Amino acid sequence: MTAMPDVGIQSFGAYIPRRRIARSTIAAAHAWALPNLKGLAKGEKSFCGWDEDTITMAVEAGRDCLRGQTAASVSSLLLASTTAPYADLQNAVIVGSALRLAPTTSAIDLGGSTRAGLSALITACRSRDAQQLVVASEKRNAKPGSTQEMQYGSGAGALLVGEGSGLLARFLASESVSVPFVDHFRQSTEKFDYSWEERWIRDEGIAKIVPRAVKALLERIGRSSEQLAWFGLAGGPVGADKLVAKTLAIAPERILPDLQMQVGDTGAAHSLLLLIGALERAKAGDLIVVASFGQGCEIVAFEMLQPAAATGRRGLAGSVAKRFEETAYLKMLSFSGDIEIEWGMRAETDNKTALTTLYRASDQIYGFIGGRCESCGAVQFPRLATCVNCRTAHTQQPFALADEPAKLATFTADWLQYSPAPPMYMGLVQFDVGARLLMEIVDVGPAGIDVGTPLEMSFRIKEKDRLRHYDRYFWKAVPTS
Repeated sequence: MTAMPDVGIQSFGAYIPRRRIARSTIAAAHAWALPNLKGLAKGEKSFCGWDEDTITMAVEAGRDCLRGQTAASVSSLLLASTTAPYADLQNAVIVGSALRLAPTTSAIDLGGSTRAGLSALITACRSRDAQQLVVASEKRNAKPGSTQEMQYGSGAGALLVGEGSGLLARFLASESVSVPFVDHFRQSTEKFDYSWEERWIRDEGIAKIVPRAVKALLERIGRSSEQLAWFGLAGGPVGADKLVAKTLAIAPERILPDLQMQVGDTGAAHSLLLLIGALERAKAGDLIVVASFGQGCEIVAFEMLQPAAATGRRGLAGSVAKRFEETAYLKMLSFSGDIEIEWGMRAETDNKTALTTLYRASDQIYGFIGGRCESCGAVQFPRLATCVNCRTAHTQQPFALADEPAKLATFTADWLQYSPAPPMYMGLVQFDVGARLLMEIVDVGPAGIDVGTPLEMSFRIKEKDRLRHYDRYFWKAVPTS
């Protein structure tokens, strides 16, 4: 009887929005009414720009994961989120199109619980369906003045699952517990979570459910808690991971950094981000166990086979480090839609998307695929019937620009044209392969930009249709530093 090949993780990627706000800034804004928030005012949290959401973050994490990999070999895309923008539209299809996955790739949305990220990973490992891309992405919303506003962050993690040789980590086993223990919930018509009392969640939920499940998993794979090299827990209050580790006699130095001080609780994405943090630290032979709490728990165990080689990926560490601080609390509220600013008549536009045109040009819009002339080699966007350089007709072959390096040739900062994040930076982007394109430049930090600034491409929301609620996506330029 032929032994089944090992299945596990082949690659990983992450994305954390660059914008971070100090919790002390949030607490100071509410000090007149809620002075108790000062006790939660340590560290900072990530938050999305107005043009970022679950889909855009998932694309960026997926791109990071697929660096050095063949996107065409991915057979399935599993997108886990509790904050996906569309309820009756396959969010994963948009993500797959932007990642330039094959049209035959199965695209699946998963949600309903913040443990959905780890559930998706376990499903992929158990199914053994060629190469599968598992992405968990979350743009977490919180009511202004709530403790969740202080705790929640946004981010995405991606893992490429496959079998055979070349694995970074081997899947050992998983454990699932499903019980009607409700720690928080959000009805489908609501924007914000309702959370129960923290001590009840910690003492009656996590402390009694998670350790038993971890022990059962370790017994099944013939390992002990002393053999654990890395342990992480998502879905619990701050410090819950340390409580479980103490119960299981796991040494404090083996607990994965919980990301709470730099990013915040990223919901369905958090367990995958913890696992990615372990993959970045682990050495061959290390045993990794990550758990995700939520109406029970999901637990997964991996054995590290080889250190993660440098492939140009940003990873979790690089994404956390790539940041700039926002000091305006009202900007965060405006970006999340929790306050409506009067932008004047320039904002009174109808941004209806022509779905027919979107479909016909979907590879150019979602995949950022331009054309390269077979006659002269010139690269251009959009891809047209005639080459802009040699004027030869019907010589354009598809050429992807999303991963091509570029520099800023010219730019302007426009305070008059409407933008939800003024000023609007527009500029002529010069790609190293020769293409030139007028693009919007976003995520410009305090250092600003100048002619010659290195740029990379980022999948973003181009326009929001507030009448029909169908957002238009495209690519924007972002400073690399």
